[in-house]
Amino acid sequence: MSAAKKYKLMDTTELHDTENIASCLKKGDNGSSNATTGSNLGRSAFAAQNMNSAASTNGERLPNFSKLGSHHGSDMRSASTTSNLLNRMGAIHNTKPGDVKKIVIKNFKAKPTLPDNYSEDTYVKLEEAVIAIQLSKPIKYSLEELYQAVVNMCSHKMDAQLYIKLMELTEQHVKRNIKLKELTGGSMDKLVLLEKINNWWLSFCQQMIMIRSIFLYMDRTYVLQNSSIHSIWDMGLDLFRIHFAQNSVVQKRTVDGLLTLIEKERQGSTVDRGLLKSLVRMLCDLQIYSSAFEEKFLDATNQLYKAESQRKMQELEVPEYLQHVSKRLAEENERLLHYLDSSTKHPLIYNVEKELLAEHLTTILQKGLDSLLEDNRLNDLTLLYGLLSRVKNGTSELCGNFNGYIKKKGRTIVIDPEKDKSMVQDLLDFKDKMDVIVRTCFEHNEKFTNSLREAFEFFINQRANKPAELIAKYVDMKLRSGNKGTTDEELEKTLDKIMVLFRFIHGKDVFEAFYKKDLAKRLLVGKSASVDSEKSMLSKLKQECGGGFTSKLEGMFKDMELSRDVNLAFRGHTLSNDRDVTNLDLTVSILTMGYWPTYAPTEVTMPPQFINPQQIFNKFYLEKHSGRKLQWQPTLGNCVLRAHFDAGPKELMVSLFQALVLLLFNDKPTLSYEEILAATNIEDGELRRTLQSLACGRARVITKTPKGRDIEDRDQFDFNNEFVNKLFRIKINQIQMKETNEEQKATEERVFQDRQYQIDAAIVRIMKMRKTLSHNLLITELFNQLTFPVKPADLKKRIESLIDRDYMERDKDNQNQYNYVA
Repeated sequence: MSAAKKYKLMDTTELHDTENIASCLKKGDNGSSNATTGSNLGRSAFAAQNMNSAASTNGERLPNFSKLGSHHGSDMRSASTTSNLLNRMGAIHNTKPGDVKKIVIKNFKAKPTLPDNYSEDTYVKLEEAVIAIQLSKPIKYSLEELYQAVVNMCSHKMDAQLYIKLMELTEQHVKRNIKLKELTGGSMDKLVLLEKINNWWLSFCQQMIMIRSIFLYMDRTYVLQNSSIHSIWDMGLDLFRIHFAQNSVVQKRTVDGLLTLIEKERQGSTVDRGLLKSLVRMLCDLQIYSSAFEEKFLDATNQLYKAESQRKMQELEVPEYLQHVSKRLAEENERLLHYLDSSTKHPLIYNVEKELLAEHLTTILQKGLDSLLEDNRLNDLTLLYGLLSRVKNGTSELCGNFNGYIKKKGRTIVIDPEKDKSMVQDLLDFKDKMDVIVRTCFEHNEKFTNSLREAFEFFINQRANKPAELIAKYVDMKLRSGNKGTTDEELEKTLDKIMVLFRFIHGKDVFEAFYKKDLAKRLLVGKSASVDSEKSMLSKLKQECGGGFTSKLEGMFKDMELSRDVNLAFRGHTLSNDRDVTNLDLTVSILTMGYWPTYAPTEVTMPPQFINPQQIFNKFYLEKHSGRKLQWQPTLGNCVLRAHFDAGPKELMVSLFQALVLLLFNDKPTLSYEEILAATNIEDGELRRTLQSLACGRARVITKTPKGRDIEDRDQFDFNNEFVNKLFRIKINQIQMKETNEEQKATEERVFQDRQYQIDAAIVRIMKMRKTLSHNLLITELFNQLTFPVKPADLKKRIESLIDRDYMERDKDNQNQYNYVA
């Protein structure tokens, strides 16, 4: 067994070095002067000693080391002879068991020489082999023999001439191929030409690999020791690049052919991607990819997509155009993956995005964004956001147009008075829709979230006070007991959404005024859906606006709790004193005037069965709370009456005004409008609404002659004995739950008055602290402190009013400056 087969850890270079050393050892033993360098000799002799030791350890015959191959002699040495030679050369080893074997190698004293004419013969032999490889013909000599010849030439300092000779042969070969008519002729088809060039390139690479394997020793010694020269492979590429680049015809036809194939692929044709990949790789290896191909490729790309984008923008709608752009970007990324160089990725994708998106950014947004948002096309909006995120200022432009759409759409909801009934629900639905788009399509981008908030705050305050009023009424509708279509969880979510709208409005005092008025009705008439829901809403308002905003509202709840205690005490008082209250179950709500809305005093004619219990309660309450005054409010009262119809008795839940009207029919079955008005003394408009609810509503316990929706002065009313209803207790629409125009205007007027008081207080507070202040600075301070929208002209009026009342004065030397009057 030879050492080369037994020790497979030795690489090819080691093997060839070992062969050389073996030959030198053999010739050196015969007295010749052939020798290798000291470093190679030392390494190979060490390997030989190790192999001999291993063989002797196993009890086998030591292999003849010289068998590793010298083609210059047939003399063969035994293992013992080699061992003796190593000893004679100065090798010292320690054979003590367990010790590491150490070998010291010394160079030959005499330098071995080559035979006569060896270099000339070797040049001829190597030249024949190189030319045969280049022409794809059989080689006369074995590769081992050629490799050994290169080793010997390099070992005797002929490597420079050998390198120059190899470079000349390679250059001649490249020149010979580059001048072929089939490459430079203009009649050949572009695809055939590309295949010819590709075959030539691949053959050249294979040839250079084989040539390098023969000249490997020179590549690893001479080339490494001379940094100014190329390796054999790089030398071949350099020569190919020089002559390929110098031949402008071949280079141009190659690049044009590549661009033609890529253009066909972009148009939908199937092309040979393997051919494209190979030729593009050739240009990269030749280091002319950027100068010869990439610039022309990018220029052709720009021209293609510039024309295509202009055509497609006219032909396609925005969603289809976005799909087309996405498809094109995917195709270009696929080209980068399959055959283009990675260095082209950034400029290629940038140019595609520029021509297809950036150049048409404004058109895309103006033409298609509003329709995408209006139709809630989430997938298309997601694609739009993803594409515009790739171009400069894309998301900023998208955000600006998104903001503009919200303002325009929201303004149509708020400004139109005909949409007041559905305004709040439309705003909630619109906000939900935009929130989903920002969250799912725009990746919850903070810029879009802030833009959405700013747009809502802008358009919702375009109509002063009305949105705040309608939001308060919407809350009232949701918190009434009649709103049974939602669960507590759904109601809580609705209240949270309403609070979002509430944050946007500037006139929060308007909301407070209407909310307080509606809350009073819910509490007094018992129409609140849930005390927990009421307190939850109160807690949300307190968290948003602070305790001062909700202090009066909290006082209303406190009054209701105290009233329950007072009523319990009153019942105990009547029972213990055997008071006759005409079998009337009286419940009284004691309201603190500062907490509740202001109610105008109303005088109506009460029947005796109502007057007596009121007088008893008056005496009871004033005995416990001396110094207080009770003012009865009949507009807020409600009753439960027992009525007897032909179909049987019913209980009617009515307002106090409705009860006063119905009780008149106990004495007379038919009454005229004038008679009812005179008997009750109810205000004309209020009485007409009351009669309309009793005679024209769903539960018609009285009938009207003539029939109709409106109440006229000459109408006659009869008790409806034929009234039928499957329920025993019937709720008749309570008129005080309906807000009249007068009440609405009165509430708005109270808000206006409150604002004047707040402005006056703020001016005095600022002037008291500053003592002296210019007009402009005072106006600025007021804008910072006031929580509701106000015009500078209104502030100026309040300043003039305070000057007239001697709270402040104008400076005598500067009329634009004010001084505080202590």
